[in-house]
Amino acid sequence: MHYSNGNYEAFARPRTPKKAEGKSAWLVGGGLASLSAAAFLIRDGGIPGERIHILEESPLPGGACDGILDPQLGFVIRGGREMEDHYECLWDLYRSIPSLEVENASVLDEFYWLNKDDPNFSLNRATLNQGESAETGNRFGLSDAAALELMALFFAKDEDLYNKTIDEVFSDEFYASNFWLYWQTMFAFEKWHSALEMKLYLHRFLHHIGGLPDLSALKFTRFNQYESLILPLVEYLKKEGVQFEYGIKVTNVLFHFLPGKKVAHRLEFVQNGQPRSRELDENDLVFVTNGSCTEGAALGSNDEAPRLAVENGQGSSWELWKNLAVQNPAFGNPGAFCSDIQATKWESATVTLLDDRIASYVQKICHRDPYSGRVVTGGIVTAKDSAWLMSWTFNRQPHFKAQPAGQLVGWIYGLSPDEPGDYVGKPMAECTGAEICMEWLYHLGVPENEIELLAREAASTVPCMMPYVTAFFMPRAAGDRPQVVPEGCVNFAFLGQFAETRRDTIFTTEYSVRTAMQAVYTLLDVERGVPEVFGSAYDLRCLLNATHYLLDGRKLTDMKLPLPYKLALHAGLDKFRGTVLEELLARYQLI
Repeated sequence: MHYSNGNYEAFARPRTPKKAEGKSAWLVGGGLASLSAAAFLIRDGGIPGERIHILEESPLPGGACDGILDPQLGFVIRGGREMEDHYECLWDLYRSIPSLEVENASVLDEFYWLNKDDPNFSLNRATLNQGESAETGNRFGLSDAAALELMALFFAKDEDLYNKTIDEVFSDEFYASNFWLYWQTMFAFEKWHSALEMKLYLHRFLHHIGGLPDLSALKFTRFNQYESLILPLVEYLKKEGVQFEYGIKVTNVLFHFLPGKKVAHRLEFVQNGQPRSRELDENDLVFVTNGSCTEGAALGSNDEAPRLAVENGQGSSWELWKNLAVQNPAFGNPGAFCSDIQATKWESATVTLLDDRIASYVQKICHRDPYSGRVVTGGIVTAKDSAWLMSWTFNRQPHFKAQPAGQLVGWIYGLSPDEPGDYVGKPMAECTGAEICMEWLYHLGVPENEIELLAREAASTVPCMMPYVTAFFMPRAAGDRPQVVPEGCVNFAFLGQFAETRRDTIFTTEYSVRTAMQAVYTLLDVERGVPEVFGSAYDLRCLLNATHYLLDGRKLTDMKLPLPYKLALHAGLDKFRGTVLEELLARYQLI
């Protein structure tokens, strides 16, 4: 497997690899990573669909990319996915997947046209004082000292950040900035999460720094992620003959460790309550999605709080990974990610507005008609003074194809679910759906004497507690995440958010698809490059543009810098005078 960029290999069609002859594939898990791997096996690997088997414990594919209409609860979305231009592997995949909405178009075509016609941006990113605008004014509010802390993290070596937390590299001055408010709530970072992962995010999305305050960096699908991304992919795979097998819990993959190679030789699983196994040889390719951010998720209802039924480290995906990890150190360290639910959990809620009584409060904050069918909030709105650090969003409506006319479906989440609420006075984790809705209505500015009535009569809210939702953000070191194809593996690969791939960032659809592409291309030796992560961190224009925005338009020479930095800056500017570098600094308004 090799990386590529540009359109030479991007537009090339690889020939069927010699290694594909006689191969079958067994994909453990039915999430986006497995579904993508199946598509790459067919499109680029030349393996017939009927020889590809997707083994999924739940009755539905899609994994964390969900969106369902539960007959008892109503509409449920545990989370949402934000996309951007430079998800190179995601768009490489979806250019080949037919749209279910637009005739003679791909999913990429549909998405591209939608976001051209209805671009995403927010008109009010944060509120205070029960629905008043926080007036962040698209400013980052970084002091000179905080900006230098951010710069130091950007230029730090990965190995210097192993097992370090964000709190070890930033001061209170940094946390007081709008930048941290935008960053924390958009990506769900906490102070105890990985400083390395934050650095990778800075590098990965440097070209979008200017679009963080108003969320114009983001693009969204027409409907929820399940109907817009998963269903078209599943439909494509089924037409190609891929075998979907549900109700199968894979418990282990056993290996022969031979000189210079590792061979998966047995698949162990439980089906219909009975332990079973399947013998494998080198013609059987095994792909395992290790770990899951939605494992053990507990749903509540409008009248009941969710109740977690798992303890640290429990859950099928984690137990499978543990069973793999004990066989060889190259298979990673799941304990680094799943051993502290208190540090990795937060709670979300799906709110369905049953009539128009609440919609006017939404419209007052987002300054758009939520019934227009176009962008509504333009991403999350954060209640800056919420004890739960609550954020909420309404995407284009209807958000579900089955959504009745006149209803709106939105999403709420709280990064501090154990703190007492400002209105309900109890932790989000202990609240029913109706109580979460009351807290949200309070921060919308609904008069207090109307809150309870509207929460119970004009809305239905389904809470969801997710114990491992930010497990992949936990501090880590080299080797904690296994390589996509561990050294020596001839018929085995890891997929998804807990596999290691260079420079990309987890908690994204791109990461799932990238690991799938790398796994297939490596095991089959596909004669086409995997698109490398967009190189904005190495583009001087992106660096200067990001600096301009992060300084809120201040000039470099106006910064209050330590004397050695100040002397170096002026010496450098003297050297740049009359050069292209001086022109670039002026173009980006830094001098």
